[in-house]
Amino acid sequence: MNIDFSKYADGLVPAIIQDDVTGKVLMLGFMNDEALAKTKELQKVTFFSRGKNRLWTKGEESGNFLLLKDIKSDCDNDTLLIKVKPVGPVCHTGADTCWNEKNINDNFLFQLEEIIRDRKNNPAEKSYTSSLFEKGINKIAQKVGEEAVELVIEAKDDNEDLFKNEAADLLFHYLILLQAKGHTLSEIQDVLIARHKEKVQ
Repeated sequence: MNIDFSKYADGLVPAIIQDDVTGKVLMLGFMNDEALAKTKELQKVTFFSRGKNRLWTKGEESGNFLLLKDIKSDCDNDTLLIKVKPVGPVCHTGADTCWNEKNINDNFLFQLEEIIRDRKNNPAEKSYTSSLFEKGINKIAQKVGEEAVELVIEAKDDNEDLFKNEAADLLFHYLILLQAKGHTLSEIQDVLIARHKEKVQ
């Protein structure tokens, strides 16, 4: 990747920031060569702030970092596409993007996964999820099996609400099982994407 920083008079190139999981465009910033190098070094997105006239690592004050996942340049080598894992809200207004968008409908499963991970790492006394982790992998796997059977039973009937609720129960417990086994939803998504690519080639 050889970025042409000379194309713009100020030596800065646009950097489009995209959520690595949801594909949502989060914000736009600007980088010079030094900011790009710092981003790679820290594995946290660092811009050149025109307002501050210095390098600025997103989240250096708020803690809402943009963890680097991938960097690509466009066909003219004068614009960057940077894929990230956001830690907290991206915009200073508290929104998930700088276009004042809340992504809860787009990536709620990943937000739920974070909540489940927190219940695992920081057990809460009255938390059902924490109690499952406490009981161990056998109990968690058993719950997934029970919920799968209940979903199959509801699938044979015509009560849509009960079917959807059982489907939600199964998905919830599946996310718990993934955490118990030390895996993430993104990993499973990657497997599905790889299978899809194999079939369409």
